[in-house]
Amino acid sequence: MMIPFIVGLIFGLGLIVSGMANPAKVLGFLDLAGNWDPSLMFVMGGAIGVAFFAFRWAKSRHIPLPTGTNIDRRLIFGSLAFGAGWGIAGFCPGPALVALGMGLPKALVFIAAMLAGMGIYELVNRAQKR
Repeated sequence: MMIPFIVGLIFGLGLIVSGMANPAKVLGFLDLAGNWDPSLMFVMGGAIGVAFFAFRWAKSRHIPLPTGTNIDRRLIFGSLAFGAGWGIAGFCPGPALVALGMGLPKALVFIAAMLAGMGIYELVNRAQKR
């Protein structure tokens, strides 16, 4: 029970130290046409490096990995919605939760909107299955 807590704590501290929990820093990274701040590229590069070795380790231990390769409307529109939310608010879900813990009011608005969107998706998905 302590290992997930410790891993989550390290992840959250990493988001704070790297600036990913600061929406102004994230929006500066996304502003390619303005005053672009490339510093988060190093954070993303580090994340890709960790993920590369984690996936190799999981594969060597025969741990099931995602196998989906379909690019469909749900994936495209979900990606667009995620990117638009990230670009408007400067948050994605993990850093928003960390920012909420830091007491940033903007994070509460983002999380409420994210949960509302998830609820709407679930209602629409259930209605389509009927």
